[in-house]
Amino acid sequence: MKTQKIQSVLLDSKLSVDFRNIAEKVYQDERITINEGILLYEKAELGYLGALANHIREKRHGNYVFFNRNFHIEPTNFCVFDCKFCSYSRMLKQKEEAWELSETDILNLVRSYEGKQVTEVHIVGGVHPKMGLHYFAELIRKIKTIRPDLHVKAFTAVELEYMCRKAKLSYSEGLRILKEHGQNSLPGGGAEIFDEEIRKQICDDKCSSSQWLEIHEAAHNLGMPSNATMLYGHIEKFEHRVDHMNRLRLLQDKTKGFNTFIPLKFRNKGNQMSHIKEVNVIEDLRNYAISRIFMDNFAHLKAYWPMIGRATTQLSLAFGVDDIDGTINDSTKIYTMAGAEEQNPSLTTKELVELVKQVNRIPIERDTLYNVITDYSNFDFNNSEVLIK
Repeated sequence: MKTQKIQSVLLDSKLSVDFRNIAEKVYQDERITINEGILLYEKAELGYLGALANHIREKRHGNYVFFNRNFHIEPTNFCVFDCKFCSYSRMLKQKEEAWELSETDILNLVRSYEGKQVTEVHIVGGVHPKMGLHYFAELIRKIKTIRPDLHVKAFTAVELEYMCRKAKLSYSEGLRILKEHGQNSLPGGGAEIFDEEIRKQICDDKCSSSQWLEIHEAAHNLGMPSNATMLYGHIEKFEHRVDHMNRLRLLQDKTKGFNTFIPLKFRNKGNQMSHIKEVNVIEDLRNYAISRIFMDNFAHLKAYWPMIGRATTQLSLAFGVDDIDGTINDSTKIYTMAGAEEQNPSLTTKELVELVKQVNRIPIERDTLYNVITDYSNFDFNNSEVLIK
């Protein structure tokens, strides 16, 4: 039977034929086209989008909301590239708000989590000319020596392109070395917007759209899964968002190597695009919903709670989102420096669970690959044990 919300959408006499056809496709698990995706952005109402997106997420994941216990390591924010939207990076000659962690610093950060039930370390940062592929490979090996069980998700395609180019290695060769030293997967950063003309204006000097896709395809072919992102809400138009998602959708058809899609909201504090007004929460929710509808071969859609804040994250769970990232532990500055809602992004497991339960969803702790670790639907934090029905 069709869900009640889908039924009401299909029976709505006010809907145009185009929107009725899109709703029917969603119900039939059929792929919508590029033009239909653009139409959703241009003309679809929020309630319609929410009904379709929530239908998809509940059909796939029921009432579950996923999170993990993770922390970030950002080795440096010195960077050879000059992305106009970035509030985080500093050129080598700049010293204010800049840092460069030593290997000892990084390994001590890992040691600080000894005895704590974290399952993932997320390593990304600026592109530093002195921190090359072999340096990071050896660093990962040492991290794994300290915490063999820790999943290492590391390096955007931007970092990897530079590393491999400097090391005179193909993407596959460079990634193979990192994998042999213990790297498990790739994050999705650096994708921004794939449209070449937009990319020229906002991040012309770093890896191209085709290089980003080539690197992730190479990782998938080596058995290294990855995430994918899209930076929205700046100078791009709706057709650029759909083109971006379509390129990811086509690669996912080919490799099936992406874990999740993560729309990232442009924040305008302290960067060269500060004159651009940020989009509002309604546009955030519309974007999540259309992403869920369009990205039919991506299992998961993530809202990154430190970027959009806790309240919007809760709202997003009714617009297709099924994952809210993790505990973070105030270990990332990438979005706080850009004016994100959460200026000290850290939530305990208990706080994350409560955040999800407040909107009548079921919190599920996962590992990086979405294997279930703990179902918190019947968890007693006072007794620290799962209560099985």
